[in-house]
Amino acid sequence: MTKEEKIMEEEVKESFDTNQETEDQAVEVEEVKETKKEKKEAKKKKKEKKKEETLEEKMAKIEADLEDWKGAYARKNAEFQNFTKRKQNELEEFRKYASEKVILKVLEAVDNLERGVAASTETKDFEALVKGVEMTLSQMHGIMNAEGVEPIEALGKEYDPHLHQAVMTENCDVTENDHITMELQKGYKMKDRVIRPSMVKVCKK
Repeated sequence: MTKEEKIMEEEVKESFDTNQETEDQAVEVEEVKETKKEKKEAKKKKKEKKKEETLEEKMAKIEADLEDWKGAYARKNAEFQNFTKRKQNELEEFRKYASEKVILKVLEAVDNLERGVAASTETKDFEALVKGVEMTLSQMHGIMNAEGVEPIEALGKEYDPHLHQAVMTENCDVTENDHITMELQKGYKMKDRVIRPSMVKVCKK
């Protein structure tokens, strides 16, 4: 082999080694790129998985809170229903026996009237009976006053449709127009509220 051939062979070999080295470097670069890509994808998947787990945890917490709220609402609703029912029963009980106090007072008057009638029947003393009735009537008026019940003034007063009920009219010379000439049935107020209007005859000219 000549010197020139030997130099040429060395150059070819050197070129081959350089190309081989370049190829090896390229392979290494690709491998590095692949490794980075895989790491990046793995990191991305891990992040997505973590995010998915976090979302599931949040949903689970929300569902648990919702169940707690439902339970609390059900308990409060049941308590309110029981409270309402209890108050309604108390109100019904109060209405049922609201007049008990007044009835007891009336019974005392009834007892006195019955005793007066019984005594008058035995003695035939009708004056005593009248006196007993008057006493009982006075007792009844006392009971009514104690409960805030008072009679409505009517005779000679100007007719008031809120207090009086006109059932008859007459042309009366001695009474002013729209004034009451006769009281046919007494009316009563209880604490400023009319519980029965007076039944009256009114002058109309």
